[in-house]
Amino acid sequence: MTSIRRYAAMWALIGCLLPAWVLAAIAPSTPPNVIVQQKTDQILHLIEKNRAVYDRNKAALYAMVDKQIVPYFDFGRMSRWVLARYWRTATPAQRAEFTLQFRNLLVRTYATALLSYSGQRISYLPYRGTAQSRHAVVDTLILENNGGANIPIDYMFVHNETGWKVYDVTIDGVSLVTNYRSVYGSRIRRDGLSALIADMKRANGTSP
Repeated sequence: MTSIRRYAAMWALIGCLLPAWVLAAIAPSTPPNVIVQQKTDQILHLIEKNRAVYDRNKAALYAMVDKQIVPYFDFGRMSRWVLARYWRTATPAQRAEFTLQFRNLLVRTYATALLSYSGQRISYLPYRGTAQSRHAVVDTLILENNGGANIPIDYMFVHNETGWKVYDVTIDGVSLVTNYRSVYGSRIRRDGLSALIADMKRANGTSP
């Protein structure tokens, strides 16, 4: 998977997972694998209950995902890692705008994928790590229907004063952060960071 378009398509296979832990108050000490598993059924219920509304009104879908997902992702950390060395040379305004547009991009991509979920079963594995170590990995498997190949999905968490936050996701061994870093790095080298941000704003529908 070397293109953003191909990578984004994979989100349809994991549409039920990323917001799984967002519908109830979560204690910072709750293990991340328990959080994911306990809340998956709730988010699927929410999507199924409102699918007709979300099909008609994508703005409502994006707003729901933004409200439910954003607090559980460390978009600042993700943005720094995606831009890598370009983060150090970016202005404060560029850093803030890139982080906002990257967040909006993932919200829109993920929200659209949610509506494509087609009932794949999920296997949850014990997570690796502890709050004391501040990092953990939650391993899951998407069990494909009709005998298709299972797809491993791994969630990278960091623990801070507000609890566990996702800072990367790997799909079949391919890191979301690494993938965007490669694609965006090429674009920045060719056209510059400001041009990339402008394109992201147009894609997100936020350009003037």
